[in-house]
Amino acid sequence: MPPFAAPMARPHHQSNTHKPKSDTNVVTIDVGGRLFQTTKQTLSLAGPKSILTTALDGLDPGAIPFIDRDPDLFSILLSLLRTGNLPSRARSFDVQDLITEARFYSVETLIFNSLSNPSQFEPFNLEKSTLLPLNGRDAPSSLSITPYGSVHVAHGSKITTFKWSLQKKKTILTQFSAVDSLHALSPAVAAAGATDFSGLQIIDLQKGFVKETLSWENATRSSSTVQAIGASDQHLFASFESGRRNSNAIMIYDVSSLRPAAEIAHCEIYGAEIDSAIPATKLSWVDSYNLLMAAGSHSGPSGVAGSIKLWDLRSGTAAWELKEKLDCFADITVADSMSSLFKIGVNSGEVFVADLRHLGGENPWVCVGDSRRAGRGGGRKEGVGCRIESHGDHVFCSKGGSLEMWSEVLIGAAKSHEDGLEDRVFRSNVMGRAKDGEGGKVTNIGFGGNKMFVTRKDQQVVEVWMSSGRRF
Repeated sequence: MPPFAAPMARPHHQSNTHKPKSDTNVVTIDVGGRLFQTTKQTLSLAGPKSILTTALDGLDPGAIPFIDRDPDLFSILLSLLRTGNLPSRARSFDVQDLITEARFYSVETLIFNSLSNPSQFEPFNLEKSTLLPLNGRDAPSSLSITPYGSVHVAHGSKITTFKWSLQKKKTILTQFSAVDSLHALSPAVAAAGATDFSGLQIIDLQKGFVKETLSWENATRSSSTVQAIGASDQHLFASFESGRRNSNAIMIYDVSSLRPAAEIAHCEIYGAEIDSAIPATKLSWVDSYNLLMAAGSHSGPSGVAGSIKLWDLRSGTAAWELKEKLDCFADITVADSMSSLFKIGVNSGEVFVADLRHLGGENPWVCVGDSRRAGRGGGRKEGVGCRIESHGDHVFCSKGGSLEMWSEVLIGAAKSHEDGLEDRVFRSNVMGRAKDGEGGKVTNIGFGGNKMFVTRKDQQVVEVWMSSGRRF
């Protein structure tokens, strides 16, 4: 029998209380042998191309359309149509099953909006709500979150996946001795790499096997290790370095076919010119500007030096470039919605901002923290190991074991300059109570849906931070 059958007459033994009246807006649908009653307006929210809409076309009074699908999954989607949010009982289902069913009914967009709705993320009300335990003794080295809220965690040579409902789904063993870079391509597939193992591996996290290995063919024909992974809607980015550490490049792949699309940022190191070819250790796509941010740093006899570039993929050239030596970044992030770059100074440990709309000059950075500490160029290195990540209109950073959130304060009478830009003011908020910052230095910060995920040094758990009162 096809998934959708023509309307059928209601059997006489069924109660008349369920019989739709021709002069009302109430309709009845039989899904997998279970009857559901709703309104025409509710079903119309599925869109004109959905089977839920077409099933009502030409419907005779008293006739009930039959859809040969899972009624339990349909009840979740019907609740989503009614309220705009997934009900709490949806926790018992795998997100991939919900997505597959939503595609059949053409309501996949509603699933995505419900799981990743930014309005459900309340940054000023976050608190640590639960811990996700990991198998083994290895602390998390990298984590990646899908738009649907599934969490992939690399710890040692293993990758553990948690469902969007935060239930542990699977732990697999990889070929790496330790996974250094991880990027979720879907709830079941991830790209993984290591700084001591050749190739970028595309791993099926359900079955635990390598679907494909992507490599960079360097001039010396040596192995190519992965330094960083990033992605946009259309492309997958991987920063490679040769096994001899004398050349590096960024490879661009089509995210659907994984076919190589282009190579950029190819550098060869000659003699002592090590600062001219620092491999990118962080890749971030800047969607509003259609640019790829690539940043990397290394420590040498003269201190920490860094390189930041914004790459135009169409021309294959750098639209902007900055080489840092004084208070170089310990970590850096892009806040696309605020048109800004943010960094933590490796020496001072302070937060700096650079406006993407005005990147001229040798030093675009403005300290939003203590400017007196920011002027230090000495070797205190208070920012070593600090992390910084952006989410929406806020920036989150770690200072040892504590967490801060920086937000822009809008001032109506801000002073304007000749370039048309105004002075920008940022304020910090310490997150959580003192005890939330205890127990180890923060090593990773990530976001998905209405949650923030945090990992710490030497701890075999992932912290889940949610808005107060929310548990879903």
